[in-house]
Amino acid sequence: MERRTFLHRIGSILAVLGVTEAEWLTLGNRYYQALAQPGSRKLALLIGINQYPQIPALSGCLTDVELQRELLINRFGFQGSDILTLTDEQASREFIEAAFLDHLGKQVKPDDVVVFHFSGYGSRVKFDTSPNTMQNALVAANVCTNAQNDKIVNYILEETLLLLLRSLPTDRVTAVLDTSYYAPSPVLGLKIRALEESVGKLAAEELDFLKQLKTQKLSSTPIVLTATSEPNQPAREGLFSGFSAGLFTYALTQYLWEFTPATTIQVALLDMENSLYKLGSKQQPGNLENLSPNLSPKRREALNSTPTLQGMGAGGLVASSFPDSIIGAEGVVSAIEEDGKTVYLWLAGLPPQVLLYYGVNSRLTLATTEQLVLRSRTGLTAKAQISKIEGANSLQVGQLVQEAVRVLPRNIHLKIALDTGLERIERVDATSAFAGFSHVSTVIAGEKPADYVFAKLQEIPTRYGLFSLGGELIPNTAGEVGEAVKLTVQRLAPKLSILFAAKLWRLTENQGSSRLPLKATLEIISDISPQVVMQRETIRTFKPETSIKKSLPTAIVPIGSRMQYRVENQSDRPVYLILLGLNNNHTAVGFYSWETPQEANTADTKPLLKQVVIGPGETLTLPQTNAASEWLISGPACFYEQQLIFSTAPFSETLAALSTVKYSTAEQQPIGSLLNPLDVTQALLQDLHNASALKAEMNGTATDSYILDVNNWASLSFTFQVV
Repeated sequence: MERRTFLHRIGSILAVLGVTEAEWLTLGNRYYQALAQPGSRKLALLIGINQYPQIPALSGCLTDVELQRELLINRFGFQGSDILTLTDEQASREFIEAAFLDHLGKQVKPDDVVVFHFSGYGSRVKFDTSPNTMQNALVAANVCTNAQNDKIVNYILEETLLLLLRSLPTDRVTAVLDTSYYAPSPVLGLKIRALEESVGKLAAEELDFLKQLKTQKLSSTPIVLTATSEPNQPAREGLFSGFSAGLFTYALTQYLWEFTPATTIQVALLDMENSLYKLGSKQQPGNLENLSPNLSPKRREALNSTPTLQGMGAGGLVASSFPDSIIGAEGVVSAIEEDGKTVYLWLAGLPPQVLLYYGVNSRLTLATTEQLVLRSRTGLTAKAQISKIEGANSLQVGQLVQEAVRVLPRNIHLKIALDTGLERIERVDATSAFAGFSHVSTVIAGEKPADYVFAKLQEIPTRYGLFSLGGELIPNTAGEVGEAVKLTVQRLAPKLSILFAAKLWRLTENQGSSRLPLKATLEIISDISPQVVMQRETIRTFKPETSIKKSLPTAIVPIGSRMQYRVENQSDRPVYLILLGLNNNHTAVGFYSWETPQEANTADTKPLLKQVVIGPGETLTLPQTNAASEWLISGPACFYEQQLIFSTAPFSETLAALSTVKYSTAEQQPIGSLLNPLDVTQALLQDLHNASALKAEMNGTATDSYILDVNNWASLSFTFQVV
């Protein structure tokens, strides 16, 4: 497209929005190059705003844009020139709307693919024209202006955005909104992406623009994925290893790097909710249209059963975007040094909790079967070398990489953030008290990644407690009124061991990368047939057409339900199983496979723990379906998190650790309290390490690290709510 043609076309749009041609030109010639590409079939507009005038800055919105851009290019085959990004001051209301109209509205054709992304503040605003109605809005970089003492807000109403999306002449439209509209006060833990409710006026040109949109033909039914599905849920940002990002964007993009195209939106949202819970937030991502009370049951069912990649605007791209040999990846080759053997990797496909501890000498495999050995990592970018130089194929930028060997350090700590609301002397005392635990270290909240927050409760008289990163008090961690910091921390000793154990077993999660073909289904037992709650499978071992997941119910289990896991071993060798779990960040639990020796005096004989083994091609229910070993969900209402961990070798050290504790007859239940969770979890990591055939080859690494081979272990995570 010629420059003159472009300016003529956009001139009227800019006039309506109050933007001069000179202002638009300052965005740079790269946008003209993007708009000038003929026949574009996959278009994206990505917006991220960290810096706002006179408002506390956000930290992760530009990272969100980068996460989405790398995903679209390397996973979905978008051309970089077809992805338009607006960041910080570029993302004014006028520029966002002008970019939407010209980059998307004027180029998109039927059956084209469109992705729109927004990361920044959201808010609820009340206008003089409708004083009784609060409207959701996205906050642009030029937040507001004062004209003759009237506060004019430069917000983009959610209504405006939906009309823009619906005006596009294709049904393959997806919007991702990593923002929220509810701002709780005070905010503890992670930053939130919401401003307090406000009263103001829309700019006159914005009202005219909205009026024009309402006269447009609306031909599209977009899918709008939101960071939260409840009105009073805030969207949060996370502080990770060297970077910040929106929890929702990170969970979404990481999921789409690793997982199969056949997964439906409903299943994907449940999996993302699972990831967010482990990151300390109870955000429940949603589909904006699915939340509408006016949505017909037929349309709701159609939305829930839409394949995720189609929902992400990638419908029809599966065949062209994914080589037959690649079903998911942990990252991509982003650059190559001159020697041709040293590469830089983008590792956005690794689970967030794993990335922080992803150690030197971890190995990833190229589609050409060469292995890359990790040499260093900063944030999401790592430096690696080919393990065997001789006979290696030439490397190329854009090659996808899959995890082969995970190396985790043995000196991992539970990290407690000290809230900035604590007085200096309180922080000093807390630092000293936490230093008494060998596996705990402290940081100042907001400065480095952390697992939990130590802070004051918002009550008078005040006391201290331990909180999740989402700001929720961990049960039974609040100290007494007037109690010294040191005493409160000392009381936390048993709780800290439980939480540290949970952190360690979460590091084993590898549903996306495991090479053991396994499937596990959580079911509610009923008189007719089991009701599926949630299903997990090691998707990299299944072909896309065989791994299509049905639309599952929400992960909610009523109190009093009888539960079981149905586990399928589709490999050609036996696998061993351990179950560990955490109830409401409070009680550690485990699965106990009790066995009474046959040749023994039953009066004096103690039941023994035995290995749980699943033969090749066999299916096992856990616990076994009989009255003596049933798993009954009791109250109170809470969140359950459970990890099913599999190995090709027996869990010898894990069972030895479980057997060191004396259990009363009442405690000999199939799923019961884990009395020494940290010892058991460390033994489990050692068992997984022992199962790796590579530990001898990597002997130097083995002394201070755990070496886990994807061919020998699988770890599936289940999170559900009991009500």
